[in-house]
Amino acid sequence: MNSQSLKEKSLEEMIASAQKGDEITQNYLLKTYQPFIAKCVSEVCKRYIDPMKDDEFSIGLSAFNEAILSYSSERGSSFLSFAKLVVKRKVIDYIRYVQKTPVAASLDETYDEEQMENPTEIVAVKEIYQQEQEAWYRREEIADFKEKLKAYKLTLAELTEASPKHRDARDSAVLTARILFNDVNLREFVHRKKKLPIKELVKKVEVSKKTLERNRKYILAIFIVLSEDYVYLKDYLKGVGQ
Repeated sequence: MNSQSLKEKSLEEMIASAQKGDEITQNYLLKTYQPFIAKCVSEVCKRYIDPMKDDEFSIGLSAFNEAILSYSSERGSSFLSFAKLVVKRKVIDYIRYVQKTPVAASLDETYDEEQMENPTEIVAVKEIYQQEQEAWYRREEIADFKEKLKAYKLTLAELTEASPKHRDARDSAVLTARILFNDVNLREFVHRKKKLPIKELVKKVEVSKKTLERNRKYILAIFIVLSEDYVYLKDYLKGVGQ
């Protein structure tokens, strides 16, 4: 298969072929999307990335390949949106390991371990670095979440207003979102229509149609979180509605 015939295929079709072991298509994707990968890596490193010289690019390329092989359209997000998260997370993990970010470099210059007599200072600096990296992760997830909300014609401001005021009501809404997500047919309906299948959902949950309609925005928001590869946002849902 030549590059011209591959260009006639959709991205989704090429992903499916690569997942079935088509190495030609897989290599074509890795080559074609190098500018996309470099851009993702550059956003993390806050500098220009040279694909021929920077180790971070190699990490990003490997992560993009991982995204190709692990992507599932059932998540509801586009492949490039999914790949962007995977690439950025892998690069951040690599940076955290070798401590080559601008933040880490400045910390190393200012607080060289050999120059510190107080071990407590070393621990404090490392904790600050860890907190900064986690804060970056959260910002990236929230930014991606906001983009996903747009597809459902929702905003974070609306969710603040729509969030159930009582804990029992919130737990019930989260449980409803989990039931919705775990039902293949209902999940596909929401991904396709970007709305709740209230008529079918009311048969599966112990809440009224009126309650479903009142909590519609909040349930959809939780559904989006469950559908995506969000580490920190999903932390807020641990143990809730289970």
